[in-house]
Amino acid sequence: MRLLVTGGCGFIGTNFIYQVLEAHPDWSVVNLDKLTYAGNRANLLPLEEANEASGGRYTFVQGDIADAKLVPALLAEHKVDAVVNFAAESHVDRSITDPAPFVTTNVLGAQNLLWSARTAGVERFVHISTDEVYGTLAPDESAFTEKTPLAPNSPYSASKASADLLCRAFFKTYAYPVVVTRCSNNYGPWQFPEKLIPLMAKLARAGQPLPVYGDGLHVRDWIHVSDHCRGVELALTKGRPGAVYNFGGNAELPNIDVVRAILAAMDRPETLVRHVKDRPGHDRRYAMDFTLAREELGFEPLVDFDRGIRDTLAWYEANQPWMESIIDGSYRDGSYRDFMDTWYSERT
Repeated sequence: MRLLVTGGCGFIGTNFIYQVLEAHPDWSVVNLDKLTYAGNRANLLPLEEANEASGGRYTFVQGDIADAKLVPALLAEHKVDAVVNFAAESHVDRSITDPAPFVTTNVLGAQNLLWSARTAGVERFVHISTDEVYGTLAPDESAFTEKTPLAPNSPYSASKASADLLCRAFFKTYAYPVVVTRCSNNYGPWQFPEKLIPLMAKLARAGQPLPVYGDGLHVRDWIHVSDHCRGVELALTKGRPGAVYNFGGNAELPNIDVVRAILAAMDRPETLVRHVKDRPGHDRRYAMDFTLAREELGFEPLVDFDRGIRDTLAWYEANQPWMESIIDGSYRDGSYRDFMDTWYSERT
């Protein structure tokens, strides 16, 4: 199978590319990534080097999914069989500061991919979404199912919900074989350190205060990125056209408990925790019912949180040069460092 994977230099895309190329020796991947602040080409340099040495199965192209000339050209040149769309602006805090890039990439970019893939006759399209499109749950409410109404509460989640509805429209209007996946909070290797787990690990390692929004009792369902990537692969190979599939990790935890687990694993005191002003529109709880994915795809999370968090922290510790290049901005132009310096100073 010849895949166009978009956003493959990001956290989940990087893991997905490694995972599918290892599992499927006859598959090839074209990775289209704009290389915004969260896209790191170095994540996949071993594949580029292997490709040069052996005429292998991985190709990197820097570009924008909203480019109406580039995307059709890539689909035609590489005779793509399927598109897997990970490309997205994904940081909620950034969407609150400036929603415009989220609409441009997450909505208009998705529309361009869908239109280009359908026009080119690409046989399969998997769009990666998020549990945040469902809004928020009360403590005693049942977990989100695929039939839960969409009720996004941030500019980020609204942009993702818009793309989901475009996918539905392409299936209903054109009978285009689109599959949408919605997943809970991911963690694992190569996660950009503006997200909770790598950020708190970075601060704990340095002995700095760990800012936790509000009372810290916002609940998330945590899934290891390897489980999510396996779910996406199942959706690609077995998913029913027009279907939406939820993926979760069976690990609902308040944010403060996740932070405490990080501190305990790193032998740091809980006195480093600093409760800070909550962000606007902060959803209280997410929980995913993935019964449909279990029944139709055979999906089941394999990595429990206790093991997963230990492995993740060990990966960050063993890959400090990678982490430091992200923190100091040397892998890019410093834009990440500037944003995080401002974010951190406002909350500590």
